[in-house]
Amino acid sequence: MPSDTADTPTFSGAVYLDACATTPTDPEVARLVHDVMTSGYGNAGSRTHAFGQYAADLVARARRQVADTVAARTDEVVFTSGATEANNLAVLGCARQAVESGRRHIISTAIEHKAVLEPLQSLTARAFEVDLVSPDNSGRIQVDQVMDRLRPNTALVSVMHVNNETGVVQPIRDLAQALDDHPAYLHVDAAQGFGKRNSDLRSPRIDLISLSGHKTFAPQGIGALIARRRGFRRPGLHPLVHGGGQEGGLRAGTLPVALIAGFGLAASQADAEAGTRAKACRGFRDQVLHGLDPLGPVLHGDQDHVLPHVVNFSIPRADAEAVMLVWRDLVAVSNGSACTSASYRPSHVLTAMGLPPEQVDGAIRMSWTHRTPSVDFRPLVEAVERLRG
Repeated sequence: MPSDTADTPTFSGAVYLDACATTPTDPEVARLVHDVMTSGYGNAGSRTHAFGQYAADLVARARRQVADTVAARTDEVVFTSGATEANNLAVLGCARQAVESGRRHIISTAIEHKAVLEPLQSLTARAFEVDLVSPDNSGRIQVDQVMDRLRPNTALVSVMHVNNETGVVQPIRDLAQALDDHPAYLHVDAAQGFGKRNSDLRSPRIDLISLSGHKTFAPQGIGALIARRRGFRRPGLHPLVHGGGQEGGLRAGTLPVALIAGFGLAASQADAEAGTRAKACRGFRDQVLHGLDPLGPVLHGDQDHVLPHVVNFSIPRADAEAVMLVWRDLVAVSNGSACTSASYRPSHVLTAMGLPPEQVDGAIRMSWTHRTPSVDFRPLVEAVERLRG
């Protein structure tokens, strides 16, 4: 257990390869957050004095930084505690308008994060009908399968940008184009792709975009929902939290100014450096694939449509839990989503892809950043070879 003081943690020299779960906070971002917490700690809602005005100015700058990365307007950015809250606001927030309009049909996918699937499940108890599209074994959703399910009473289509377990990029731009003439809202959970493939998110046909700060070098506890206007009309969302009227009435509560400022800076940095970061991640990916090659790993998902910072694989004749145990002091990896890994249930993503049980049970995810140091894979290979006997 951690002590009551802020001691520096030690992790036995293991290299962190779980960036899809969370990234380290960028040093420049951390300095900004610290400075705001200690010097610029005003409430952004207190406009009657300099402390509050300074805080409001920081929030305005961050709002502009986040909006610019996805070609949105500043008044279309709703700050949240993260992508999970943004997903809930997008999915559950549209329910009242859907009921009032008599459109209770929703289309999503079987590989969404639980932060989308569980709110959808709750809507089924309110007489909504939810169609979940499954991918093929490539891990990609086919646009025509979504369009085949589209109805006049479809209120929402929710498809993730990049899968959090496989890193497979979904055809969001093609889907946005295909939906151009339909009134249904298009929601994209972009927690994993934001800051890496922002070009996919700039289509004006994408109505709602969920963003996460801690997947792109901002602190944990901050994110946003982009709620794009169609003409002059904002999506018909209703708040889930009441009591203050902040964020255009969609998210009550005192704004966490320091976290918002850090998120804005991190978003701007990621957008500006996306090319160089991707190049560094591709170089590390080559190291990973070459280093693991003696183990004969089976890669999961279409490798022609995967972001360069993640690989999901299984090792023949090796259980994922056993592999992670023998690698514990060498690398920090996971066997799927950080939100569900504690349950030790088979991955719903890999299962939906139709992979055989031995690959699902043996799946391991490695994910890294442009700053991840080189890894000597020989001890990892030797440890697994001993495990396999």
